[in-house]
Amino acid sequence: MKALIEKTVQGDVEAFLELMEKHSLTMYKVARAILNNDDDVADAIQNTILNCFEKIHTLKKQEYFKTWLIRILINECYHILQHYQRENLPGELPEPIRQDPSIAEFEFKEMLNLVDEKYRLVLIFYYLEGFKIPEIAELLEMNKNTVKTRLSRAREQIRTAYLKT
Repeated sequence: MKALIEKTVQGDVEAFLELMEKHSLTMYKVARAILNNDDDVADAIQNTILNCFEKIHTLKKQEYFKTWLIRILINECYHILQHYQRENLPGELPEPIRQDPSIAEFEFKEMLNLVDEKYRLVLIFYYLEGFKIPEIAELLEMNKNTVKTRLSRAREQIRTAYLKT
């Protein structure tokens, strides 16, 4: 992975494309946790890839490439949400188009819907992407203790919701 990042920083387009391919699933999961519409998710990922390509020379430490990439993606997702908020001030976001998800994907999405929105990204980063608490804190620009608290509260919300059923 380090060699790919090094080649990318030096301007190798093929290495950049391979790097983006390796991180595509992670980008999708993160964007999907924030955005409710697959079209918006695709837009956020596309904008992130473009921004990364244009700004790869600003990457200070290559070992933090994934964190840098995800931070750009999160900013893109929030930019899209702000756009909707400006357009639909009195109402809510448009209802997403439903697709036929697999059972596991459906159950995961349902589990995420059991927790408050502010806990979803923390759960995805910690359990699906394997980020450590300090990395999540850096990505979300929050204190490590806040990340720990959100993980704990998310687990409690899920536990409470499952006990009710």
